[in-house]
Amino acid sequence: MSMIHGELNGIRKSFLTRIEQLYEFSVPFGQVITFELAQKMIEITADLNRELAVYINRRGQITSVAVGDLTTVVLPEIDGRRSSNRLSGIRCIHTHPSGDTELSGVDVASLKQVRFDLMAALGQKDGVNQVSFGIITDIKNDLFNTETIGPLSLEDFIELDITYLTAQIERQLELNTKTSAIAETERALLVGLERQGKWAIVDSLKELAQLAETAGAEVLGMTWQKRERPDSALFIGRGKVQELSLLRQEKNANLIIFDDELSPAQQRNLEKLLGVKVLDRAALILDIFAQRARSHEGKLQVELAQLRYTLPRLGGQGLVLSRLGGGIGTRGPGESKLEVDRRRIRDRINDIAQQIENIKKQRNLHRKRRETTRIPTISLVGYTNAGKSTLLNTLTASDVLAEDKLFATLDPTTRHISLPDGREALLTDTVGFIQKLPHHLIAAFRATLEEVIQADVLLHVIDVSHPQYKEQSQAVFQVLRELNADTKQLITVFNKTDKIEDQEFLNELLQQENSIAISALSGAGTDKLFNLVENFLKQQTIEIRLLIPYSDSHIIAKLYDVSTVHSTDYQEDGIYTVISLPPDQINRFSTYVIGAEHNE
Repeated sequence: MSMIHGELNGIRKSFLTRIEQLYEFSVPFGQVITFELAQKMIEITADLNRELAVYINRRGQITSVAVGDLTTVVLPEIDGRRSSNRLSGIRCIHTHPSGDTELSGVDVASLKQVRFDLMAALGQKDGVNQVSFGIITDIKNDLFNTETIGPLSLEDFIELDITYLTAQIERQLELNTKTSAIAETERALLVGLERQGKWAIVDSLKELAQLAETAGAEVLGMTWQKRERPDSALFIGRGKVQELSLLRQEKNANLIIFDDELSPAQQRNLEKLLGVKVLDRAALILDIFAQRARSHEGKLQVELAQLRYTLPRLGGQGLVLSRLGGGIGTRGPGESKLEVDRRRIRDRINDIAQQIENIKKQRNLHRKRRETTRIPTISLVGYTNAGKSTLLNTLTASDVLAEDKLFATLDPTTRHISLPDGREALLTDTVGFIQKLPHHLIAAFRATLEEVIQADVLLHVIDVSHPQYKEQSQAVFQVLRELNADTKQLITVFNKTDKIEDQEFLNELLQQENSIAISALSGAGTDKLFNLVENFLKQQTIEIRLLIPYSDSHIIAKLYDVSTVHSTDYQEDGIYTVISLPPDQINRFSTYVIGAEHNE
């Protein structure tokens, strides 16, 4: 009996020999196909003008070869029974003599019926080899949903990590067959690396636990390893990975979260060995931001950060598909873009960057208007959950969302405040900072954080009741340095003093220059904060009196552009005015000065 299935009539023996030789090929573990096998199939198809199909198992062996006619090929049966949440373990790769690689309705039907790991069509058009392929994504009400990708180059298709892909699909099938109505809770284990640094590993993992809970996961436990530097392949040592695998089985965890950013190769290797989804701190923070973004600008910034995070992982996974399944790391406006190829993701990144640039220009226009009216600007900065939004509400009698959660607010909020001397100012609440804040986020939110860069005064809000308030403060300054805003005028606001009983501790803190202790929740100390802000703003300007002749009355318009005009009095000998302006502007109007400087 021939080893070749299908329509063999009319095929010369020399061709049959060439087709049988396909069985001699083998595919390396994890690789979808080799270039040599694909090229040989395309050559035979071109010579025969018939479809040709091969079955490849997960060990990379050719298990069946079939020949069809110009348009179809009858696929051989696959022996064995499969559970509802498993694939067949076979990928079917066939050729289209026409060169058009689009999957037909029959191809998709076969994909569903046989539950192939993957159904792919090879074709050659204008001398270029291309591939399209389909996969099963999930099952709902006993019906399989599929997705098709392509056409793409043969080189990109060969890079596809089939082992990673099928593991992702089967995990999703397992989740959907366990429950069709209620999503399974994500049960997470936390993993860290203990190295010499400012943060103790236990404290860092406790914060990671808060992040995981904020994202909606149930934290089952944490573990860490002490080593000088991360392992290049697995981040932690192989022995620690085996220990983590046993712990995962014991705890029945379905998610592993690492406290540091993983490389694409590390993430892929860990998922292969552990058999569950693996995330890092960066992906977790991105997921929280995706949940919290409300404004159009915020959603754009999150999507930009997600795509920049995803792009380098395309090369590591070959051709990236969506991280199949729901839950942490898959949410947000960027999730539907994860199955596109590198070129389309770059195009989307450029498109979003342009939209954010347009928003930045609009912000600059608003900022110029504020500068024209000389309204001082104050920005709240600080670690996430330090109480910035609560302070904004207290100072401005607003009702901005303020919760005892990490990243409770994401989009910046600006409100008017009145200082004791009657002067108006603008107070802006910015996104909270955190240690190991992903650079993708800092880059994406740079337009928003320009409010920090352009502010006249920064209020650095510190949760003084937190055990790691010093480390949190250092993390904030690190981000400010990245924004080139670490040299700006700054008032240190020690918040949540209502939780501190040790007055000596507070007195010691207040020895720091330009600092104040308050409780944003109760309002205690906010009057002193107003006075301190007022003094800071006064130090940035000098108040002078001018007498401007009527012949130079055009100077009045310039004064309004660069100073705060307090009063204007039209007398017989000229226009008397009292203004406050920055020191570097005084020389422009020195010929009109008639009084002593009141504030320096």
